[in-house]
Amino acid sequence: MGDRLLAMHQLTLHPDCAPGPITSVSAAITPTQSGCHARFRFDGDIGRIKVPCPATSERTDFLWKTTCFEIFWQPDGGTWYREFNLSPSSRWACYDFDDFRLNSRDGEVEAIAVACSHNDRALALEASISSTLQLPARIALNAIVEDLEGNIQFWALDFPTGKPEFHSEVCRAVSLGAD
Repeated sequence: MGDRLLAMHQLTLHPDCAPGPITSVSAAITPTQSGCHARFRFDGDIGRIKVPCPATSERTDFLWKTTCFEIFWQPDGGTWYREFNLSPSSRWACYDFDDFRLNSRDGEVEAIAVACSHNDRALALEASISSTLQLPARIALNAIVEDLEGNIQFWALDFPTGKPEFHSEVCRAVSLGAD
């Protein structure tokens, strides 16, 4: 999956989340001819988080209930957006929305390949996504971390005021394809 990636972006922990075993999260994304390529990285005590076991790569709902990564892709000039959930297990999900959390449905995907590797101090996930993705677009790169005690942390490029809300346009802090 070695496509050239843009610079890694540092994600921030939501202010209502307590510090936990993960001390740093970074992510990068770049458009490709068939969709996009993304990379996410956790640094910290990987042995103290829930890492879903390797599984068959297939569309699976509710990945966001435990450790996973997310991409929100919103073409400029509209309210429609696409959400990708990417699990370290290699399972994935894709949803389309007409507007903020409105009319959720399965999004069209040709293929998603997810590869994950980790050791005691780092976890890296790479995903190649083949899906129709319009440019220019605003992108959110997010992560959910569940520790072994069931505590959840939310990481994003930016957050709106209040509770963690990855669907907010505030989180879409990366511009792709703009001149």
